[in-house]
Amino acid sequence: MADWQQIAGGVTAPKGYRAAGIAAGLKPSGAPDLALILSEVDAIAAGVFTTSHVRAACVDYCRQRLQAKHTARAILCNAGQANAATGAQGWADAVESAELVARELGIAPELVLVASTGVIGQRIKMDELRAGVPRLVAAASADGSDAAAQAIITTDLVTKSIALETTLDHRPVRIGGICKGSGMIHPNMATLLAFVTCDAAVAPHLWQQMVSRAADKSFNQITVDGDTSTNDSLIALANGESRTPAITEPGPEADKLEAALTEVCMHLAKSIARDGEGATCLLEVRVSGTADDAAARQIARTIAGSALFKSAVFGRDPNWGRIAAAAGRAGVPFEQENLMVRLGEFLLMENGQPLPFDRAAASNYMKQAAAGEYLKSDTVLVSVSVGNGPGTGMAWGCDLSYDYVKINAEYTT
Repeated sequence: MADWQQIAGGVTAPKGYRAAGIAAGLKPSGAPDLALILSEVDAIAAGVFTTSHVRAACVDYCRQRLQAKHTARAILCNAGQANAATGAQGWADAVESAELVARELGIAPELVLVASTGVIGQRIKMDELRAGVPRLVAAASADGSDAAAQAIITTDLVTKSIALETTLDHRPVRIGGICKGSGMIHPNMATLLAFVTCDAAVAPHLWQQMVSRAADKSFNQITVDGDTSTNDSLIALANGESRTPAITEPGPEADKLEAALTEVCMHLAKSIARDGEGATCLLEVRVSGTADDAAARQIARTIAGSALFKSAVFGRDPNWGRIAAAAGRAGVPFEQENLMVRLGEFLLMENGQPLPFDRAAASNYMKQAAAGEYLKSDTVLVSVSVGNGPGTGMAWGCDLSYDYVKINAEYTT
């Protein structure tokens, strides 16, 4: 049984946080486009960012800030312009964005972290941002998480939010999160922004380790289209306002907090894959039998990212050969005679040999899943085993539809 329960509130569910989201005029549509997450006290801050060599100014800014100082009070996020590949002026815009928020809050600029999303190569509309920041700060409230979640999305069809409550030292501790992401989604990381808040007290080095491991099991295990972006950021704050004893060393309490943190990140990651551009269903790939968990996760990622398999799922074609082929090219050695492939409840391959199965029923399983009619779930489950090793891993993706091409063919036009 899980050591946590889901609660309402998103990033403002933990004690000591406020949030806001407003329309500042950054998006041509007039939709909300500027978000703020604010801790009432200095919080321990950790981050995981894109591995791309072409990075947005906000990514380099946050990396520098977190290397110099492991605390933060606020996260500012603009949606509409990625401010990536914008040179020295883009960097100046990121610095000014933090300074504007700091001035309005009366705090040091280094306590403000920034994030951006939108079209690559476009600078932030600074006149609109300058005018919007005072309204944004004034709007921050203890029930502002939903507004912030709305203000960070771009091509997303839905907002993405979660909050959990657990206990440490017999006292409640809460973790909340919001994220955005729908396209350019692939491990290491993807076009996603994720913001997590927590009211536990954790040593900086431990919090960073927890956040990095949680990202490896969640955001680095999702794929929509194989593309990694310039702006990907996971920023997590822990402000200690639960008044529970500080976690300074590994142990049972640290493990319990990390498990809840990982659950929050996995929920958010799956919500991104589920909302993949043009997607009709969520894919969950479970792999077992490898030498270690990292190898299992690698195979799972490869299967979930296979364009051929994703296309087959969209066509409701139970073509297990595409699953087997993806597993075989994942870069993890295994003996073919140990390969097992299952689609939902349908065993398609065992001991490296194909098995007879009801193709029409297997196809219908995918149709029902896409419609949310199979066990009231929209998830197509693939299970693969490659041996008898202890390693296990999961990855998530979505099917590849006609609409994905349409959305991205017309993205800037």
